[in-house]
Amino acid sequence: MYPYSRKHFLQSAAVLLAAACTGFSFDIKQKLPKLSFSTLGCPDWTFQQTIDFAAQHGYTGIELRGILRQLDLVKCPEFNSKESRAATLKLMQDKGLQFVDLGSSATMHFADAAKRKDNIEEGKRFIDLAQDIKCPYIRVFPNNFLKEQEKDATINLIISGLKELGAYAKGTNVTILMETHGDAVYTADIEKIMSSAAGENVGLIWDVANMWSITKEPPATVYKTIGKYVRHTHIKDLNIINDKIEYALLGKGQVPLKEALKVLTDANYTGFYSFEWEKLWHPELAAPEVALADYPQAIKKLF
Repeated sequence: MYPYSRKHFLQSAAVLLAAACTGFSFDIKQKLPKLSFSTLGCPDWTFQQTIDFAAQHGYTGIELRGILRQLDLVKCPEFNSKESRAATLKLMQDKGLQFVDLGSSATMHFADAAKRKDNIEEGKRFIDLAQDIKCPYIRVFPNNFLKEQEKDATINLIISGLKELGAYAKGTNVTILMETHGDAVYTADIEKIMSSAAGENVGLIWDVANMWSITKEPPATVYKTIGKYVRHTHIKDLNIINDKIEYALLGKGQVPLKEALKVLTDANYTGFYSFEWEKLWHPELAAPEVALADYPQAIKKLF
């Protein structure tokens, strides 16, 4: 009846056939994964460069871990006043982007009163900033199990810090997320912390590589225990050569990312898959123009 109907039918049939031949199920309701990247991967880019690149390469979110090597975001000109925060948020919205997480350096394991106060205060500053720029999460570290005190004592300090920040965030739209990082990468330890600390304003970032590179626990086993706390993910790949970690472009390393992504998909995870390319800490890594452009294509292959 319509001149284009046969062409449309043939195109649709070709797509279905291609999906069947490649072994993928085809679901017209299936959504593409929500992709973001951490500015850890582009430490020398301006904020404008960062959002321009993200918009051009299929990202819909940005995870802030400093701008131009300034890690204390409230000191950046983009965020140092109410007016600048509003203007920065509008730039993001104009690009069709959203802030997905603010990576603070706040660390919860310190017993020393002065250090503890400084880290808690940093967490609170980041909560205030996140609320102003409509960012749902801030990241904090657990981070180390100190040799000079019992492990349970350190775990209690971490729990206490998470609860204090969670109480501060009550009534806001911000959730504090502890990253699986440092010494807190074994499932049993994470469960012990989160079972006491997790709540409406406290959750977890699952960094798959951080855990697997040390524990070798299968992602399915990990997620079965801690999945109920996971709100955000950090995705990266690496190889372990002579007991040393060497970061790799996605899909070029040993991390069982395909298994992890399947676990998340099967659990109906709806958060972001945030690429963490640690260029700031490892200057020898590939340039952001290479790595951040590669990620959207590489992760879609893994799905």
